[in-house]
Amino acid sequence: MAGKSELMTGKVVVITGGASGIGRATALAFAREGARVVIGDMDIAGAENAVATIRNMDGKADCLRVDVAKSPDVQALVKMTVARYGGLDFAFNNAGLVGSVAGIVETTEEDWNRVLATNLTGVWLCMKYEIPEMLKRGRGAIVNNGSVTGLVGAPGVVGNVASKHGVSGLTKSAALQYATQGIRVNAVAPGLVRTPTADRLTAIPGAEAAMLSAIPQGRWCQPEEVAEAVMFLCSERASHITGHVMPVDGGWTAR
Repeated sequence: MAGKSELMTGKVVVITGGASGIGRATALAFAREGARVVIGDMDIAGAENAVATIRNMDGKADCLRVDVAKSPDVQALVKMTVARYGGLDFAFNNAGLVGSVAGIVETTEEDWNRVLATNLTGVWLCMKYEIPEMLKRGRGAIVNNGSVTGLVGAPGVVGNVASKHGVSGLTKSAALQYATQGIRVNAVAPGLVRTPTADRLTAIPGAEAAMLSAIPQGRWCQPEEVAEAVMFLCSERASHITGHVMPVDGGWTAR
């Protein structure tokens, strides 16, 4: 594969939610730079498609059906990765849900529990099983996928806001705990990213214009732009960065 990076060649990365959107773009970006990619996703058909794309690029990739809210699934993903590639260098804990568009009173307990289980418990479970493997190597880098809704409030998506604020705090806590043990933990906080999920939200008349009005750059972020931020945070170029929640939001949180 042409254009491989010395910083990524031969490295092993786990990416949850890698079947589409930001996760898929990040999986392809790591593969282009020479990393070995393992995708965990509930959408196994989409994950297999991403793996096929990487292999067609002469890259190395595997996938497994994973529900990140279930401990045995996450353990199986990490175990398969180590068995296949001998260890773990990087992780992008990306799987997440927006949840229902509803307020405090209108949100159902079912939706609240589902969003918190995936977005927050899922990230904790991933780190719980990724970190011991990184400790064996004495190094590693983890990037969690947060959101601008983990930095500021937003009405109408309360489960998402609560869970993503939790991801921001969990990221900082983990970064502090492992700062002297060779493991860096950061998060990205994307704003409006052009993904299948966003396409569903903007199907409501007038929704897209209203959403873009919050972005100083006045445009959508592309999944590949988030992928570049993830790769940077995993690389040695970010060797002194840990505990940081990096907005990738076109200026949204600068207001």
